[in-house]
Amino acid sequence: MYYNSLNNHLKERFGCKVYKLALQCGYTCPNRDGKIDTRGCIFCSQKGSGNFAEPFCESVYSQIEKAKLILNKKIQNGKYIAYFQSFTNTYGEPCYLEKIFTEAINHPDVVALSIATRPDCLGNEILAILKKLNTIKPVWVELGLQTAKPSSVEYIRRGFKNEVYVSAIKSLKAIGVEVITHVILGLPNEDKSDILKTVCFAANSGTDGIKLQLLHVLKNTDLQKDFENNAFSVLSLDEYIDILCDCIEVLPPHIVIHRLTGDGDKKELIAPLWSADKKNVLNKINKALNERNIVQGSKEQS
Repeated sequence: MYYNSLNNHLKERFGCKVYKLALQCGYTCPNRDGKIDTRGCIFCSQKGSGNFAEPFCESVYSQIEKAKLILNKKIQNGKYIAYFQSFTNTYGEPCYLEKIFTEAINHPDVVALSIATRPDCLGNEILAILKKLNTIKPVWVELGLQTAKPSSVEYIRRGFKNEVYVSAIKSLKAIGVEVITHVILGLPNEDKSDILKTVCFAANSGTDGIKLQLLHVLKNTDLQKDFENNAFSVLSLDEYIDILCDCIEVLPPHIVIHRLTGDGDKKELIAPLWSADKKNVLNKINKALNERNIVQGSKEQS
């Protein structure tokens, strides 16, 4: 079977190699500032999942230029996606968000704007801004679903019900904005069946893309406390790859797979330590995909 990888999708869509530039808008999250909770999601780092993002500064143009310098050895004559990654990037003053998002999307080397946020932070003013921006260049909104299992939703302190996620997708699709869904593989008290149900839930809800993310136990999180108290164990590499391949097999061919695993900051990583060897992990994933006859391709091939 063919799966629609991000690399393949970007080359077909934009005709060149495209890289993401991780940026910050300078806001926090309702799960941290007291609106919903003050502790954040149980797995989230102190940097709001933005460990590799450029440090915040008022000029988004400057952030983009600094991020480009880091990639200079990898990219020549390519283009970029401006990716607002850290915390909740639609949780702020609409006029300010419109300003910085417009600055990012109008950068001559940027071909698309990607905004990571929560489904419960997409009010009418924000939707109007996203609709306007989408007339300039493609806009993607990344929603942190993580799991659809109700008991897991409570455990990770996600702070919104599955129905809110479904409603957010409908609102975004209504204005022509593409949706990417984040799903975590390996949450405590979830087996393969639970994970596959979440992946199918995201697909059936209308997501355009998906990020399949390994659970990382990071320092200074409540998840670290549970792990060190032996409340759960993390997946082995073989277990992760087996689940990952099954997830890919149940996804409709039009859904773009934006991520097959994920990087944890090595300075903060507690477990699983095998995930720190990214090259080895990707090699074994590719080997397993080949053995299952799962190859990158376009939706026309599928």
